[in-house]
Amino acid sequence: MYTDSHCHLNSAELKENLPAVMQAMKAAQVERALCICTTLEEFHSVHQLALEHANFWCTVGVHPDNEGVQEASTQVLVELASLDKVVGIGETGLDYFQLGERSVADMQWQRDRFRVHIRAALISDKPLVIHTRNASKDTLAILKEEGGKASERQPVRGVFHCFTETKDVAREALDLGFYISFSGILTFKTADDIREVAKFVPIDRLLIETDSPYLAPMPYRGKTNNPSYVPLIAKQLSLIRPESLEAIAHATSQNFDQLFTDVKTSLETV
Repeated sequence: MYTDSHCHLNSAELKENLPAVMQAMKAAQVERALCICTTLEEFHSVHQLALEHANFWCTVGVHPDNEGVQEASTQVLVELASLDKVVGIGETGLDYFQLGERSVADMQWQRDRFRVHIRAALISDKPLVIHTRNASKDTLAILKEEGGKASERQPVRGVFHCFTETKDVAREALDLGFYISFSGILTFKTADDIREVAKFVPIDRLLIETDSPYLAPMPYRGKTNNPSYVPLIAKQLSLIRPESLEAIAHATSQNFDQLFTDVKTSLETV
């Protein structure tokens, strides 16, 4: 019934309790999950989770916050993206939230890394999983620049995950053909602005996620998150949008299949 479009099941707190997590998912009718890669060093473990479980898939990428890790070339990303059950490129994007003593100009390495991921997505025809924080202007600009190089190929596509930006940013992302995904933040008392954006996003561009083990929704805020909590995000959407809980569960799972087309293909070949 439900699909968690973004989680980190290889994190220590979830992986060591995976049987219990999967049992909780089943009880909550969370049928599928996308395991997100954040470094090349962890790719094997993330990929292994997807290979070992019929209802898991994974991505390949290097998170913008990760420094001192192996950099991904376009060629390496394309090669890894061709492996079984790898359905997307990312988590990638830009994050200017914790600059410290650095300036935005100093973050050129992030922008270069992001461009590499976009090019890999275009070559492999896989969707991007985008993280953007305090960097939406540059994120959108680079997407337009690199996506415009697609020529006659399929334009770059993907999802803005854990969306916390403005309605204007959402509109631009939607205009580029991207999906918008909401996390447990949507349930926080202080998230009125994000709930307004969630009302605005068309039902056929909407995804839900836990980003677990982070950002557990109410009433579990501050505790370890897991994919069995994704129905709470769908429930919050049903309280602020005209659709029923069942309609949101169906639409977000269907949208997941429309975006991550390799998931649908792999299911059809089982």
